[in-house]
Order: sequence, then C-alpha cells, then structure tokens
Amino acid sequence: MIKINSNFLKLAGNYLFAEVARLTNEYREKNKDRKIIALGIGDTTEPLVPSIVSSMKKAVDEMSIRETYKGYRSDAGYEFLREKIVDMDFRSRNVDVKSDEIFISTGAKEDTANIQEIFDQNIKIAITDPVYIDSNVMSGRTGGFVDGRYTGVIYLDCTEENDFTPDLPSEKADLIYLCFPNNPTGQVATKEYLSKWVKYAKENGSVILYDAAYECFITDRDIPHSIFEVEGAKEVAIEFRSLSKTAGFTGTRCSYTIIPKE
Repeated sequence: MIKINSNFLKLAGNYLFAEVARLTNEYREKNKDRKIIALGIGDTTEPLVPSIVSSMKKAVDEMSIRETYKGYRSDAGYEFLREKIVDMDFRSRNVDVKSDEIFISTGAKEDTANIQEIFDQNIKIAITDPVYIDSNVMSGRTGGFVDGRYTGVIYLDCTEENDFTPDLPSEKADLIYLCFPNNPTGQVATKEYLSKWVKYAKENGSVILYDAAYECFITDRDIPHSIFEVEGAKEVAIEFRSLSKTAGFTGTRCSYTIIPKE
C-alpha cells in the first residue's frame, strides 16, 4: 500500500523563497503605485556576461565533433574544471585543497539538502534557521512543529543581540549548519569566530556544513573566504560553493562541494 512520507506532513509552510515570492506578489497587487525593492530570494538581475555565453556555446559545439566530444563525466565532475577551481579559489589564497576533494554539482541548495542523507538518522543537528530546516524535516531528523519551531533541533539564532553571529550551543551538536556571509543578514565570520566552531567540532566529534555561496562579496582582506583558511578545519568541515551569485548563474546551475580527505 502506497503512503505519503509522513515527515512531509510536518512541514509548517511552503518553501521559504516561494513563500516570500507569494507575499511579495500579494503586496504588489494591493499597492500597484509602490516601487518594490525585493530583498528576498537571492536572485540575479542581469543576464549572463558575454564571456560565459560564448564559452557555453563553444562547449556545445565541441559536443558535435568526434575529437572533442565528452560523454559522462566522472562522478566528481570534469578534472579540468576542478583544477581551475583549485587554482582560482584556494591555491590563490594559500589554502591546500586538492582537485579530488572537489565535487561538481547543479546547485549549493541541492548539495546542502542532500548531504545530510549520508549521515545516521540518530544525530543532533544545529541549524541557522530558516534556510536548511525543510530538508531535515522531510528526512525525519526533527520532531513536530511546536510554537514556531521544530522539536529535536538546536536552533542557532542570528539576532541583533548577538550581532547576527550565533553562539556556540550549550549542548552537543553532531551536524552543524553555518552560512557566511550569511543570507539574509549579510553578516560575515572572522577567522577567530570560525576557529571557535572548529575547536567545538573537534571536541564534540561534530561535522560543520559550511555554506560559502556568498564568499565572492567579501571585501575585507581579514575575513576568510573559506572555512579551510582556519587551521584544523579540514578535519571537521565540508564546504559548499556556488556560481549562482559569483557569475549570475541562478538559472544555469553550477556549484561545487569540498570534502577534504581529512
């Protein structure tokens, strides 16, 4: 007998971005004379730049020629792309990441949602709400929705009182979601702050899932672009990166996840 996954029934509402879009459209319909500055979904506003378009056209043309045709890539993505990522994003910042630690995919959103599936069901998650909660609810990692929050979850509050940088949990968290620069607050994490999380993860046997999709907007040279700039982070962290904002790729889909051998 076919049954619906009961965990889906625990979802408190629509997907965050879809809900923001719905509310925005409702407001727009009621206030047609107002100009709206949308600060919701992190979409791009400009088309792909010519250099990307020409490169993608060239890549399609290569698929029509026997000598340059490419079939299924490796499970981690094309080697030439992973090597370029190493050069541009890590070696240039003196961060030791190898090409075989990089996995190409179609979006950081999918990766941050899917990655938790490889971990045991009976672990405690700590989440900077609201971006990462839905996928964990659907996979059965939470309790019910009570008074605006799911039971069985450690919430890492980002509030004005803590300068939008969540405090270390007072209890043990096994899987920790962090996002810096943060969406939606824009807050960044210093190396000193990230070092505290790395130390916490080592002491508690935890894994940090570090969403660095917005790292390209960092302008302060003292702010790390990668958690792997912190000593010891390769032992406890997985990092997610995206071209959605870096290259205006929100409709094209390309991202990569770094899982160090350590």
